[in-house]
Amino acid sequence: MSTIKERRPAVDGWFSTGSGGEGVRLLGTRCTSCGTPYFPRNDLACRNPGCTGPKDGSELEDYAFSNRGRVWSYADARYKPPPPYVAAEPFRPYAVAAVELETERMVVLGQVVPEVGVADLEVGMEVELTEGTLYEDDDAEYTVWMWRPVK
Repeated sequence: MSTIKERRPAVDGWFSTGSGGEGVRLLGTRCTSCGTPYFPRNDLACRNPGCTGPKDGSELEDYAFSNRGRVWSYADARYKPPPPYVAAEPFRPYAVAAVELETERMVVLGQVVPEVGVADLEVGMEVELTEGTLYEDDDAEYTVWMWRPVK
């Protein structure tokens, strides 16, 4: 008899799983003065040299990023990354994509869903965020955000 494993984010606070129907979203911060977004989150102060807001960190607020974008670049990850990266055993090659987010116009790197390889990707392709399993242990599945092509 198999037991249902708990799903846990591999990195706490970097993404939400889409409760409320809004889909998977990357989580970061944004400057309330100039609108500059930060992923991963920045809690110190706005680093935009053109920002005229306060420089004590009080101008930063929680921010959920757009969950769609276009492939800016991509590559094939054929070798298991070194620690502290934790990979599933046995290791299976995967594709990674650098995606320019639709609203923020910044590029975020992430794995591509397992059923999509580099032969299926192209620069400019529209993709969206989803949640996927990075690895499992006896207690849980550890999840990350992944990119998947929009159909």
